[in-house]
Amino acid sequence: MQQLNFDHYPFRFKNSENKPAIFDEIRKKFVILNPEEWVRQHVVQYLIHDKKYPKSLINVEKLLKVNGMTRRYDCVVFNTDGTINILVECKAPNIPISQLTFDQIARYNMTLKADLLMVTNGYEHFFCRMDFENQKYVFLENLPNYQLS
Repeated sequence: MQQLNFDHYPFRFKNSENKPAIFDEIRKKFVILNPEEWVRQHVVQYLIHDKKYPKSLINVEKLLKVNGMTRRYDCVVFNTDGTINILVECKAPNIPISQLTFDQIARYNMTLKADLLMVTNGYEHFFCRMDFENQKYVFLENLPNYQLS
């Protein structure tokens, strides 16, 4: 897999049914390694190692209902009260980040109501704080580090 615009992290790999797999620390299992998963695993490590979010507050690839349709989010970080702090949308490195990507995460966030959004393809990262009152997002330089509230 190619080098992404993240620090180097200690990943574990194995072959699973003749396909490469990577260990997901959150799901506690090996998952098939594809380009989007490569980005997702970097995001998880970024949240844990760089931003100091506890693993216990991070959730990966769960189903949600959006406008009556079943969708799957890439990653969320919960607040200690169970509300969602950060919603992350990952794309494969060859997929450019576009308005469609922001439309997708905005649709998901109508249900999830995260305070912060991250959109990445592993090369480009965008961070936003939600302004629910004015129904828009404000771009940030980076995500804030974890802090107990």
